[in-house]
Amino acid sequence: MSLMWLIPSLAVLLVIAVFSVKRAASLNETSWLGRVGAPLVFGVWVLVFWEILTRAFDVPRVLLPAPSLIGAALWKGADVLRDDLIQTVLKSALFGLVMGCGLGFVSGVLIDRSPFLQRGLLPLAALASSVPLVGIAPIMVMWFGFDWQSKAAVVVLMTFFPMLVNTLAGLKEAGHMERDLMRSYGASYARTLFSLRLPVALPFVFNALKINSTLALIGAIVAEFFGSPTIGLGFRISTEAARMNMGLVWAAIFTAALAGSLLYGVLGWLERRVTFWHPSVRRG
Repeated sequence: MSLMWLIPSLAVLLVIAVFSVKRAASLNETSWLGRVGAPLVFGVWVLVFWEILTRAFDVPRVLLPAPSLIGAALWKGADVLRDDLIQTVLKSALFGLVMGCGLGFVSGVLIDRSPFLQRGLLPLAALASSVPLVGIAPIMVMWFGFDWQSKAAVVVLMTFFPMLVNTLAGLKEAGHMERDLMRSYGASYARTLFSLRLPVALPFVFNALKINSTLALIGAIVAEFFGSPTIGLGFRISTEAARMNMGLVWAAIFTAALAGSLLYGVLGWLERRVTFWHPSVRRG
């Protein structure tokens, strides 16, 4: 396509794209279509422009393959990417996410209860969280081996501190009047914790879960660069990039992004069901 026809065609498509995205964004947000319509339409138009521009300017596949080529690689390597997805997401990332968030939550409750732990454990947790991923990943591989356990250990370290900090912030969110009311009723610490402070802290906990859902996937993939069996999304990206098989590299990236988006969406749905009473969730 010549440049003379390309620019007017792109201008027309851009006008149609803007109109369709605005139309999708105006849908009622209480419906499922209203919540996902605008992002879905926007994503489709990104793929359309991506395809047109890469083919019109003959962009080398090594630099940026067209979406159609990535889709073909995704279809052709579906079996391999399925096994990689199970290894990286369902084993390394998910297991590490559950362990890291669980330990961070329990530690937050204990630190809130004990000023001694708050002075001693919190600085150590902050120090551990500041260690670069490229520094701890090789150490975890030496400690736990080349399989998914070492990647899960990296994820635990990455997700522990955000959950700890958000849990502490959430537990402090309960107001003094509410706490005084619980004390006037003679409520014990445990009763106050489970009836008042933990429910108030739930939005902070879910905020940490959503943040950690992306950190867990990033940590698991990057950790696979430093040693992995012949399986995993990180292993696939590094090896196929060395072979200049960029179609499969982008297919693996798309698979990881889709898995992370689905996990984030599930946590968002669960948050709306559990914290329906919170002002940020209530509608009307």
